[in-house]
Amino acid sequence: MEISASVQWMLGVTILVYLIVMYGIGYIAQRRIANEEDFLVAGRQLPLSLAWMTLLATWFGAGTLLAAADEVRNEGLQAAALDPFGAGCCLLLAGLLVAGPIWRMKILTVPDLFRIRFGPTAEWLSSLILVPSYFGWIAAQFTALAGMLELFFGLPLPYGLLIVAVVGTGYTLMGGMWSVTLTDAVQISLVLLGLIILTGVLLTDVGNGNPASGAAMVWAQTPVEHKTLVPFKDLAKFWGWLGLFLTGALGNLPGQDLMQRVFAARSDRTARNACLIAGGVYLLFGTLPLILALAGRMLFPEDVNQAILPALAHAFLNPILAIVFVVAVMSAILSTIDSAILSPASVLAQNVGRRFLQGNLLKRNRYAVLFVAICSLGVAYGGESAYELLEEAYLLTMVGLFVPMMFGLYTRPRSQWPAVASMSVGFALWAAHFYKGWETFLGPYLSQDLWPIPLSLTITGLALVTYLLAEPPWKMQWQSASVVEPDGDAD
Repeated sequence: MEISASVQWMLGVTILVYLIVMYGIGYIAQRRIANEEDFLVAGRQLPLSLAWMTLLATWFGAGTLLAAADEVRNEGLQAAALDPFGAGCCLLLAGLLVAGPIWRMKILTVPDLFRIRFGPTAEWLSSLILVPSYFGWIAAQFTALAGMLELFFGLPLPYGLLIVAVVGTGYTLMGGMWSVTLTDAVQISLVLLGLIILTGVLLTDVGNGNPASGAAMVWAQTPVEHKTLVPFKDLAKFWGWLGLFLTGALGNLPGQDLMQRVFAARSDRTARNACLIAGGVYLLFGTLPLILALAGRMLFPEDVNQAILPALAHAFLNPILAIVFVVAVMSAILSTIDSAILSPASVLAQNVGRRFLQGNLLKRNRYAVLFVAICSLGVAYGGESAYELLEEAYLLTMVGLFVPMMFGLYTRPRSQWPAVASMSVGFALWAAHFYKGWETFLGPYLSQDLWPIPLSLTITGLALVTYLLAEPPWKMQWQSASVVEPDGDAD
């Protein structure tokens, strides 16, 4: 894709102005930071308008705009099981099941829940599972944005990685969650605007002035097998689809990035409603990259070297609108980067660092932000193989944390061993399957026809069994977490 010098100049100036605005917001947010609670959860003061926007911006990044669109272009709609459908449903489930009870605990991190319900050993294990799961994700975002800088400006990837890391980390350091939230509100607005513009222009052009006709033409020329959303007729494919969907819908629930925004809401009702609104908007606008992906398959039947959405923007948008779209994509990735950096940093500072480091808690959190950014940058420099390996660790939040977290929310266990056993078995089985390269439970040792469920779903079920064996339900003191004393329920 060739970019003219004039377009490069306009894009460069636009990006510079955009970054100045983002850093200005970060500077303003810095004035709100007085302690670690302000830095990590915005003083628990986020109104509904900001709470749902930062939730949406956290996940609406390179995965949705670039990776998911390319997967759908190549494999059809069933490739959207993980993102946006699994991720969007996760937000809805968080609103229905998790947001209210966990907000009322008034904690700062997910491992805080494990410490309160199960003890310090469970807190440590959950921290060790959570923190590494973010490095590969952050590195992938660094690489995606650095790749765009290389595409549009010819900037070598190593230099682009460093610039992206410095920019994304800078305003996160200044204002913490306040900075992340306020910049997220601007960034997600640009993302949605860019998607609407590109979809509208493309469908209008394809439909000769009528976007409805353009949509009908794209659908008519999409192969039947690519129109299948859920492959019910093929059992093996269905189990694979279900495994990916549940990985997105359940595996993200224990994520610190999601829960940190829940903790930051001004009330339990705000947290619940923010998750529900963000989930609905995510599913609604998440369909736009899927439409563009199907259109890209029709318009570019041959493989293209770059992601399909930037290729469509270059082909159908005039230079001004193309610049708007490129900045929108960059905004989406940056909003994911700052959120992803802050989340493991908060766990390191609050649940790991407090055992070894003394002194100012706010400084410790900022040091942790720097540490996470440096580690993630190192993973990105390690190349695709390095961060793909760590991206696999993303499954650990599902297989290691989902089951004990839900039991911790809705029961009062008498000992730490149920959670420790569940996390340990989940991690051990994940590691064994990853090392062996098995994609089904116990690989060649069990019939593929009997065990077609993907690794993540199977280990989650086994972790549940381990939990029940370690602490039989008839020995538990069952008590709904909803009875934890609320601290206000008004917006």
